[in-house]
Amino acid sequence: MQRADKIIVGAIMASGIYSLALLPAFPLLGASHPALLELIRGSTASVVNMGARAAVGQTSFLLAVFLAVPTIMMFDWAFWWAGRRWGDRVFMWMLGGDTPRTRRRLARVRWVEQRFGPLAVVLADILPLPSALVYAAVGNGGMRLGTFLALDLLGTLLWTGLLATLGYQLGQGAVDVTNAIGHYSLWFTLGLVALIIVWQGYRGRQAQRSPS
Repeated sequence: MQRADKIIVGAIMASGIYSLALLPAFPLLGASHPALLELIRGSTASVVNMGARAAVGQTSFLLAVFLAVPTIMMFDWAFWWAGRRWGDRVFMWMLGGDTPRTRRRLARVRWVEQRFGPLAVVLADILPLPSALVYAAVGNGGMRLGTFLALDLLGTLLWTGLLATLGYQLGQGAVDVTNAIGHYSLWFTLGLVALIIVWQGYRGRQAQRSPS
């Protein structure tokens, strides 16, 4: 691979690792540091949580809308670049090889990209398709990076605005659920740590009793 290919592959891999690594963040930070959670995680639950807290006066609604935007958009450029550089090969790679199912999914992505064009990028988080495929499709279709980033920003703001509004409508109920998750996850974590300590102690005693 050339340098550009390595950058694209590395960024796409990093996007998956980043999402997996921060999966435990919601139960740990959702109640105690909701703004920090939305800033670093940018998940649906984190934005809804901040919208709910805006409804009860704990934060501002605009903060709930804007905090997650950088994280959500962090790796979108990589999928656009993959489509621009690799063409149809990127879809075979992302969808798991050249199979009939892959060709059907690719046909749907192409139909969306050709029918909606720039609007597909704006609605990428709402459409019943992986947004990464839409970004790769418009990159393959020749959309410029500046145009893509502007449309991606608009679409991300639309998505976070909808999620924050949902949280605002849920209000105190969503806040109570998040607080409960944070409370019980702490006890679960402490219990898991205690179990590991007991198990390691048991194994240590067994090792001491066994013949050398």
